[in-house]
Amino acid sequence: MTTPLARAAFTTTLLSLAAASAVLADPFRLDLSGGRLEVSFCAEDVVRVAFAREERVLERKSLAAGDRRCQPVKVEETEAGGQVTLASPRLRVRVDRGTGALAFFDAEGRPVLAEKAGGRLLEPSEVQGERTFHVRQQWQENPGETLHGLGQNQLGLVDLKGYDLDLWQHNASVVVPFLVSSRGYGILWDNSSYTRFGDVRPWAGVPPPQLLDATGRPGGLTGSYSAGVGLEKAVATRVDATIDIKLPGTLQQPNLRIHPALPPQGPVSVRWEGFLAPEASGDHLLRTYSNGGIRVWVDGRLVIDHWRQGWLPWYDLAKVPLEKGRRHPVRIEWWKDQGMETLQLAWKTPSAEHTTALWSEVGDAVDYYFVYGPALDQVVAGYRRLTGEAPLMPRWAFGLWQSRQRYETQQQSLDAVDGFRVRKIPFDTIVQDWFYWPEDAWGSHRFDAARFPDPDGWVRAIHQRNARLMISVWPKFYPGNENFDALQAKGYLYQPPLAKGYRDWVGKGYAYTFYDAFDPGARELFWSQIERDLFRRGIDAWWMDASEPDLTQPTPELTLQKEDMNPTALGAASRVLNAYSLLNSQAICQGQRRAAPDQRVFILTRSGFAGQQRWAAATWSGDITSTWTAMRKQIAAGLGFSLSGLPYWTMDIGGFSVPSRFSRRDTAPEDVEEWRELNARWFEFGTFVPLLRVHGEAPRREMWEMGGEGHPAYQAELKFDRLRYRLLPYVYSLAGAVTQEAGTMLRPLVMDFPQDAQAARLLDQYLFGPAFLVSPVTTYKARSRSVYLPAALWYDFWTGRAFEGGRRLEMPAPYDAMPLHVRAGSVVPFGPELQWTGEKPADPVTLFVYTGADGSFTLYEDDGLSYGYEKGAFSRIPLRWDERQRTLTIGRREGWFPGVLEKRRFLIVFVTRTKPVGFSFEAPAQRAVEYAGTPVAVKLE
Repeated sequence: MTTPLARAAFTTTLLSLAAASAVLADPFRLDLSGGRLEVSFCAEDVVRVAFAREERVLERKSLAAGDRRCQPVKVEETEAGGQVTLASPRLRVRVDRGTGALAFFDAEGRPVLAEKAGGRLLEPSEVQGERTFHVRQQWQENPGETLHGLGQNQLGLVDLKGYDLDLWQHNASVVVPFLVSSRGYGILWDNSSYTRFGDVRPWAGVPPPQLLDATGRPGGLTGSYSAGVGLEKAVATRVDATIDIKLPGTLQQPNLRIHPALPPQGPVSVRWEGFLAPEASGDHLLRTYSNGGIRVWVDGRLVIDHWRQGWLPWYDLAKVPLEKGRRHPVRIEWWKDQGMETLQLAWKTPSAEHTTALWSEVGDAVDYYFVYGPALDQVVAGYRRLTGEAPLMPRWAFGLWQSRQRYETQQQSLDAVDGFRVRKIPFDTIVQDWFYWPEDAWGSHRFDAARFPDPDGWVRAIHQRNARLMISVWPKFYPGNENFDALQAKGYLYQPPLAKGYRDWVGKGYAYTFYDAFDPGARELFWSQIERDLFRRGIDAWWMDASEPDLTQPTPELTLQKEDMNPTALGAASRVLNAYSLLNSQAICQGQRRAAPDQRVFILTRSGFAGQQRWAAATWSGDITSTWTAMRKQIAAGLGFSLSGLPYWTMDIGGFSVPSRFSRRDTAPEDVEEWRELNARWFEFGTFVPLLRVHGEAPRREMWEMGGEGHPAYQAELKFDRLRYRLLPYVYSLAGAVTQEAGTMLRPLVMDFPQDAQAARLLDQYLFGPAFLVSPVTTYKARSRSVYLPAALWYDFWTGRAFEGGRRLEMPAPYDAMPLHVRAGSVVPFGPELQWTGEKPADPVTLFVYTGADGSFTLYEDDGLSYGYEKGAFSRIPLRWDERQRTLTIGRREGWFPGVLEKRRFLIVFVTRTKPVGFSFEAPAQRAVEYAGTPVAVKLE
């Protein structure tokens, strides 16, 4: 075991300490008995902290931060009382010589974050044949702070403080090891292996003595086993000492009995009842791992409630206060309607020490970056300085994407495009999901001639209809086609899935494996095959599915995941477990930029990792379910992902996997209506995320399938689709700010209101850009919802009515409108009605000016397609509202690009407390001005 650093004795410093103060040009280094500590400034507000046994490790190439753009920083070193202080103009770092523990302060000396003495650990270990270390760092807990980020979780969590997470890539869960605090700092944990956050103790089953049955006897919970999902046909009862149903099986034999009295096939359900009798008082974490439906009540309070498809079990978390010496009533209901039976219950008892901690399975060093704001936008900017800026997506990417699992023929997708055009529904991109190839030829990138007889003509026809095409490409290959053979001959394919005899779910089941994206040669060959077979046909965008990678059968599992992609070109799979999607995106982005240097790349992935934004990759939230609870979880999922520094996120509007009550041919009329309302509400929410995208399994998702053009679901989706296209100048300007200013489009309220504890913890509201407060409706038949307005003046977008913030209000939410508020001081540009994003220039632009506070916005424009903006071919028009002067100034246009509108019209709508103006598609302008690039002032009389 490593000697704790709290007891480590200082041996040598590698700096001259002859002077009490010095300007530090090189990293500060300190040898301790457990290893060498190195502290270096990458910028005035970014510090790398690394601790290793060997100096060479400190020079390692980072997958996430390999493109960091560090700059020379003047750092002053002083020492007093065994404490060394390193000070830049914006940050101070204090190093304790005895323990090696660091503390971070702002420029005025106010504390920001401190390591726990003895909380840095290198524990020797052997993982998958490599001698390495388990690494850990603990920081002292800051009272009152909230913690965010670490990627995308499906747990419904925005504030992660007090929760424990296992971080490994999984369909619908994305690992980005960047932790962000409401105190204005971020920690980039530079490690790509399996990682734990929070209390790093392993999860454990609840000890049977602390489980009491329905009569109060210790030893387990009383389980009632039923045939069917309704819990009403009980065939047996028993006391279960543990709840651990995770039976082995295959896709060909999914149904195994969990009780001998149950029928061998078909749906089942269980209700467990009894009591929890904890041996400690405090917050306990309960965790379930399940497919099917799961509900958990503790003390009569429903704390877990969700449904998942049979082939993709995952976790749910609940924090419950329990008292020693008290019996807490507990009830668990679970039903399985498809797939294998899977349910496990685990918990963690209260921890004796309260720290913020990160632990990783494989690491040669404790290696992290401290990024200081204090504004969270500056924290995100620091993350992007380290890991790479996000290039600008093409303008058409911000229109509507239509998808289905799946268009089976080229004619089906053309019919869908025609459906939008004939109904005059704004729309830009059609998506071709998987299985356009012959059944036995996954990875060939060839089209099935019977269903796609003319691929080149099909792509041309889509383009002639003023639409774009995104196509699904997996990193997956069947033996027996030339692409597999070429990769196999070079040693670029993972061998374990082939050796284990894995077969997938297609037809009779086919052998398969994935390519090793960690090998640069494999990445080049992978792209060359895609370029030859797909890109040359005119494909516009890439759907890089299953990029966790999704190797294991019958369902993703951590141990198998590491086995099945081992070894990689960079060593054991455990070392790089979470970074596959980063390298897979690199293959596509670098390949396309070589092949077509002036055509913007667009990649959509099911996974992500720190730095992936630099490869023009957006991420969607995976194969979530078509349930109200899943929609609610997507709000927190998107906010966590966005504050992790990656700007482009989207989801399957309507959910991917559909409960049978929505998808049966004999679906009840009341279920049909709920299905339509679910999709309409989800579309309203999806209008206000970076990418508006509809996708999922049957029923079909095109909006005219929601009851026809007269149905309120169709009308609601059409209304919000039209609104999205009218907002294109606003949305594309936000995208410009992502690239030019490290901006963030999808904004947890903690970004703008960090001192508001209620806002920082909100699970179901957020800001879209600086102007819009978005409050999705996630409850069936709700026609109003509670909305929290942070301290500011807000306007109801639909009515123009003003509200003072700092309070909670019940707001109307009719079928075709969710609560939407605009912050006073916002200047929001709206463009003309469009059928596709490139139909015509943004002229005139209507500026809604929401008075009551000073405010500004920058209208960003470029050609929308090329990389000319990288050479300065773009323009900005500053828009500023001066509340005291009651004047809107349309400032001087900065910059130029081919196609810029030298002259244009601005229509002005002022919204005030006394003269409310709600949004409408025909809102009359109060003023109109001609603009030729020079400043124009418009005064509100």
